[in-house]
Amino acid sequence: MGIGDIADGIARSIENAQASVNEALFEPVIRLGVTGLARAGKTVFITSLVANLLERNRMGHVAAIREGRLQAAFLRPQPDDTVPRFDFEGHMASLSAAQPEWPESTRAISELRLSLRLQPSGLLAGLSGPRIVHVDIVDYPGEWLLDLGLLDLSYEGWSEGVLKRVNSREWGAELSSIARTIDPAGTFEESAARDLAARFTEYLQATRDKGLSDCTPGRFLLPGEMAGSPALTFGPLPMADRAGRGSMYREMERRFEAYKSQIVKPFFRDHFAKIDRQIVLVDLLGAVHSGPEAVEDLRRAMAATLSAFRPGQNAFLSKLFLGRRVEKILFAATKADHLHHKQHGQLTELAEALLSDAKTRAEFAGAQTGAMSIAALRASVEETRRHEGKNLDLVKGRLMDGRTAALYAGRLPDDPAEILHPARDGASKWLNTDFDIMTFAPPKLSAKPGEGPPHIRLDRAVEFLIGDRL
Repeated sequence: MGIGDIADGIARSIENAQASVNEALFEPVIRLGVTGLARAGKTVFITSLVANLLERNRMGHVAAIREGRLQAAFLRPQPDDTVPRFDFEGHMASLSAAQPEWPESTRAISELRLSLRLQPSGLLAGLSGPRIVHVDIVDYPGEWLLDLGLLDLSYEGWSEGVLKRVNSREWGAELSSIARTIDPAGTFEESAARDLAARFTEYLQATRDKGLSDCTPGRFLLPGEMAGSPALTFGPLPMADRAGRGSMYREMERRFEAYKSQIVKPFFRDHFAKIDRQIVLVDLLGAVHSGPEAVEDLRRAMAATLSAFRPGQNAFLSKLFLGRRVEKILFAATKADHLHHKQHGQLTELAEALLSDAKTRAEFAGAQTGAMSIAALRASVEETRRHEGKNLDLVKGRLMDGRTAALYAGRLPDDPAEILHPARDGASKWLNTDFDIMTFAPPKLSAKPGEGPPHIRLDRAVEFLIGDRL
């Protein structure tokens, strides 16, 4: 370890100690991380969360609101001037327009500070006035979190795993072909590296479009200002026994290591290590609709996600956290409004089963974890129709083309094992039924004064995540 590393570690220790003293004595800060894979609904979740804490009449399951202790909520400038601000106002304008539109999805990290004025409870209620609690909401792509697994892999091990999956998937044929045509021991050529990286990126995009979660390295899909940099211009190659300096294999290996050291580690050091509470949004219904492979892939992704919250499994994280840990983690199955409320219990139980299995696989212990089904913005209403002599419980909403349609998504089983076992066993499709899903447009909002956007269990999620700190 160099002098710079030692000084950096001491500086972080002092910074953490000062922050702890300031929070304890003056205005406490809760760092709430919000993440999830593509189309899980992170942007809508944060927008609705903030709107419903600013206008609180729909948040009755938050104890501080129900008891009248939350007196006011207001936005303040965030403390980190180097991180983009979450565009709450712009996203809310998109959802509140005469023809509402879903806001743009998360493509990079952003932050927003929501400050809450609270009246203390219990013995302190009559001894002190209101206090301020800051909730710093940190929004980041779930693909970045899954990059943690790369830290424990060599380029050889990573390439072997990727190529094994690529060769088993029809949409990986082009990537597999170009990886075979490149001579790993041959002289490095930048044009060949760019071509390999482009085909690899296309493969990752197709994998995501199929509803699968193994889309790392995450910056290949969300490159931002790093697009075209050497750290994002590599791909998997088979091992070459005689690959020396200046070969394709060694340069790809070098760039893979640069990705880990220059992109993955700084994110965990500068942002992830400061999070107190975390919600992971999961499009579980989308995975079920995509089939058993997508559900099994999601199960593995949840295990990988949990490993990020157990520093003991990774030497880098053990040094980084310096005694801190995430205190609560909530896995939330989103888009509950795509199911009739009579099936919300089955959706929650399936999420809990996936979480339980992920905890076992990750040998996770420490933080309090939970699972629930939610809809941060309810885009449907329920109705029951008679069909072939039976009552069908439907959800009805506005489609993206403006039409209104009712959906029966299929019935989730009462026993989650009926979903998990075929997925784990590698079934190609569900045996007894198919599950459908529909993309609803956002509803036209017409809230009464004091009401935020309609939701399902958003208040319960808030109570689980930060209720004890309010």
